[in-house]
Amino acid sequence: MSTHPKRYTITAALPYTNGPIHIGHLAGVYVPADIYARYKRLTGNDVAFICGSDEHGVPITIKAKKEGVTPQDIVDKYHAIIKKSFIDFGITFDNYSRTSAKIHHDTAQEFFKTLNDKGEFIEEVTEQLYDEEANQFLADRFVTGTCPKCGNEEAYGDQCENCGSSLNATDLINPKSAITGNVPTLKETKHWFLPLDKHEVFLREWILKGHKKDWKPNVYGQVKSWLDDGLRPRAVTRDLDWGIPVPAPGGEGKVLYVWFDAPIGYISATKEWAAREGKDWEPYWKDEDTKLVHFIGKDNIVFHCIIFPSMLKAEGSYILPDNVPANEFLNLEGNKLSTSKNWAVWLPDYLEDFPNQQDVLRYALTANAPESKDNDFTWKDFQARNNNELVAIFGNFINRVVVLTNKYYEGVVPEASEFSEIDNETLAAIKAYPSVIESSIERYRFREASQELMNLARLGNKYLADEEPWKLIKTDEVRTKTIMFVALQIASALATLSEPFLPFTSEKLKGILCHSALDAESTWSDISTKDILLPSGHQIGKGELLFSKIEDKAMDEQLEKLAASKRANEAANKVIEPQKDIITFEDFTKLDLRVGTILEAEKMPKTKKLLILKVDTGIDTRTIVSGIAESFTPEEVVGKQVTVLVNLAPRALRGVESEGMILMIETPEGKLVFVNPDTAVKSGLQIS
Repeated sequence: MSTHPKRYTITAALPYTNGPIHIGHLAGVYVPADIYARYKRLTGNDVAFICGSDEHGVPITIKAKKEGVTPQDIVDKYHAIIKKSFIDFGITFDNYSRTSAKIHHDTAQEFFKTLNDKGEFIEEVTEQLYDEEANQFLADRFVTGTCPKCGNEEAYGDQCENCGSSLNATDLINPKSAITGNVPTLKETKHWFLPLDKHEVFLREWILKGHKKDWKPNVYGQVKSWLDDGLRPRAVTRDLDWGIPVPAPGGEGKVLYVWFDAPIGYISATKEWAAREGKDWEPYWKDEDTKLVHFIGKDNIVFHCIIFPSMLKAEGSYILPDNVPANEFLNLEGNKLSTSKNWAVWLPDYLEDFPNQQDVLRYALTANAPESKDNDFTWKDFQARNNNELVAIFGNFINRVVVLTNKYYEGVVPEASEFSEIDNETLAAIKAYPSVIESSIERYRFREASQELMNLARLGNKYLADEEPWKLIKTDEVRTKTIMFVALQIASALATLSEPFLPFTSEKLKGILCHSALDAESTWSDISTKDILLPSGHQIGKGELLFSKIEDKAMDEQLEKLAASKRANEAANKVIEPQKDIITFEDFTKLDLRVGTILEAEKMPKTKKLLILKVDTGIDTRTIVSGIAESFTPEEVVGKQVTVLVNLAPRALRGVESEGMILMIETPEGKLVFVNPDTAVKSGLQIS
């Protein structure tokens, strides 16, 4: 265990401000980063945990165009939503900044000027894709096309989200403007390029021949693949009107490319924090004793392992990242998370639907983290993690200890007598847990670390189950006191060790155990070194449940939300059918459409969609079988007036003869609605 405080600069990927945070972002970046930052603080380190809103991406300008507002309107709206969500969820950033801040503009422009003055850029006139109708160059996500590497037909001009390849817009096959849908032309423009090939030798020495083999295999493998393919110069400027202006002659009408300005956001956010706290920012970025760790998703590996280090090396005065523990992607109920398709669990919605249950989601995402491969989040697993682990193991142990201590000793920690062999083994096991959990965290195996924490709660449950103090109290009060004393030491250790993983639970448990009333609250290292965490005579509080069981109904509601999103997306993307063959007026007059009234309705047995209806058509009462049961109950449709095609040839459906058809419309949400008159009319009225 580390004995000397060390300085850590911990960064979490800057989220785009074009939408709220969802569980994919949390699992991939923010929960593991927060676990690491909290743990480092608990073990006595000097930590700067830095993040902020990335406000210059092309998706922001596209969203602004769609909504008819300015990009600033979009970033202001989502910056506020994202920042509040992080606070409410308990992510402990030392500073959450934004790239539209003046300090960031100044820092990014200064960085560019330093590299430009040192001759680290290449200036080139190149042909770029251009939309004649929009009168605009097509940077990044303003253009889509087929990926030249994997054949994905929906690749963007900066990256293919299918294979993860980083692209230039001109690499795309069959490119198309995302603004007008037109096929773009090529037009000359001048840009500044960072010659990555110039830094290839340094990168190979630093990553492949250096000490970076302790990087996660997915990160090391992707970086090695990039280097093996050979690096090419990469543009650092763009022809756009939204972003940080290029501070160089000829830079008019151009901005810094977002991949260049965004990582500099870590530096500007640190400057902002240091100024606010009265600190010097430079040691956090320029002192070799500082450990720089970037938490990112796998789609950002190339930027943080190749491009940003090349920028820092070219500038000359900055430290390089010690580790970049990127996670893979999290899927949702078997499908890829998608912002555009609303296939996501949004953090603001979760916080509203599950108040005061932040730790349940933190735990579920950590226990199923996509650390080495893509993983799947399901509401069934979320429920099981809560009910079978948090409630049944952790919560159950704490509840039993606190309730029994209050019942037997009025909440006072009892005096221990002679320890048995099992007592000594248990107390020794408690002391071992900090280093066991620490070993997992230091290797960025947060899933493993969370299960070690749960193993400590399992140890507590097994100890109580084996020793049975509720039985022994009747025959051996002295032994019972020792058992409860040992159990309370486990509870106290859990209160401290759970903080990185379950911060709200940790705070609640410390309150129940009255940690603040101790001469000194237990630290992480105390658990390994001290024989007693809760001394005899210490008064604890009354019990309260740490976790509550989650019922099936709550899960059904979440699954229905997703199903509704899927239906709405399918309806929105439904292809409009082409016009059918031309008919004559005489053909049309053959259709006999009448207003009918539904008299009776019942579900057809063993089907989901069909209702058997009795309909008064004005000329008779007839049976019509209609596939509307997923949109209406039988009770809802009785008495409804509907439009009926009465001269359709009868057809047998599941043994029932249907004598007509009811006209319906499907809404974008996938719900059927009747085509009926605005006011009640006589049944049998012809529609012409």
